[in-house]
Amino acid sequence: MVLQLLVVAAGAPLLVGLMRQIRARLEGRAGAGVRQPWRDLRKLVRKEAIAPHGTGWLFRAAPPLLAGTTLVVAAAVPLVTADSPLDGVADLFAVAALLALGSVALALGGLDTGTAFGGMGASREMTVLALVEPTILLAVFALSIRVGTTDLGAIVIATASSPLSLISPVSLLAAVALAVVTIAESGRIPVDNPSTHLELTMIHEAMILEYAGPDLALIEWASAMRLTVMLGLFAGLFAPFGIATAGAGPIALLVAVVAFAVKVALLGGVLAAGEVFMAKLRLFRIPELLAGSFLMALLAVAASFFLA
Repeated sequence: MVLQLLVVAAGAPLLVGLMRQIRARLEGRAGAGVRQPWRDLRKLVRKEAIAPHGTGWLFRAAPPLLAGTTLVVAAAVPLVTADSPLDGVADLFAVAALLALGSVALALGGLDTGTAFGGMGASREMTVLALVEPTILLAVFALSIRVGTTDLGAIVIATASSPLSLISPVSLLAAVALAVVTIAESGRIPVDNPSTHLELTMIHEAMILEYAGPDLALIEWASAMRLTVMLGLFAGLFAPFGIATAGAGPIALLVAVVAFAVKVALLGGVLAAGEVFMAKLRLFRIPELLAGSFLMALLAVAASFFLA
């Protein structure tokens, strides 16, 4: 668990830097380098923490709560190893609840500022969250029916032991649905654009405009970890090769770390490359996209019961 936490915590900003670098190269720019997110975090940590006048404990509690829930999810979800001492937390419903708790905390922090941007971003975030969380639950639940448990580690182990089970309509529908909500959960194009501050389009950035210094560094770090965890969960569910199991030795753990890094880097690269050739959706079209992914997840559950 400690190794997995270290890999996610240290590698998440590097993943964001890699994705930015891929986008820059495809757009004909040099780019700032893969390690630039870590430099940005170091710069923010050295600055003074400033809170707007009139804000309360909700504003101050949001960054550590977002980072804390993300770290718990990173420790519980089978990314590097399927064996975790947090098996009770590794349940599908607990993981979804922890992800939702972090999003709600950040939305409340944005509302606590009393600004128009904070309220607008929080409202949009809750709209996305209302469609994303049920889709995550249904998509993974469809995969759990054939295993008989909602424990994520058990689902990954069962898939790794029987890879041919992925060749089915259930896996295809669940994969498409989970891919869409992964993009929405991490605030990427076409749902959100992490590199813009245009008030007509931003969702995540609108909630964090009033944060500065270490608080902003904590939010940016947690957001990078959430992206890494979501891509790692997708890879673990649909490409579980290389993941370590119970009692794995140092060599197996090292192979699992390399496999995890390669899979997440590939998924991140594909996502970054797709963003170059894709425009952000209009705000009122986003619920339609997420509703479509929810329908796919619902069909995956129905097909799973039918084929069981």
